[in-house]
Amino acid sequence: MTKNKKARIGAIILILLTLLVVFGYNYIYQDHRNIEGEQPVFSISANEINTEFSGAIEASEKKYLNKTVEIHGQITELNTKDLTLNDNVYCAFNEPLETSYNIDSKIKIKGRCIGYDDILEQVKLDQCTIID
Repeated sequence: MTKNKKARIGAIILILLTLLVVFGYNYIYQDHRNIEGEQPVFSISANEINTEFSGAIEASEKKYLNKTVEIHGQITELNTKDLTLNDNVYCAFNEPLETSYNIDSKIKIKGRCIGYDDILEQVKLDQCTIID
């Protein structure tokens, strides 16, 4: 093998490795989604989504997991950065909640479905925002 041919093979390998590193980095460090700006894929009540998950977890995860959903219900638990609707949908917020909401207030939330906690029997949402 000539010296020139070895240099070309080395250059090709270096280019391929560089491309692999760039694509790998972009795949791992994707931009975060802006759930607040997305349109919900589903609009459903807290009781309905919980019934779907408790009846068929795998099918419901395929349907809702990592999707933006709009859920309405009654506040049954209220904390600084989270709340629970109808005792069965847990909603986590990135920012502290406004104090104008109380237990038993009806509310509509948009967030990303991250799964179902079968021990607590709750659907979990994160990156939630309140819809007026």
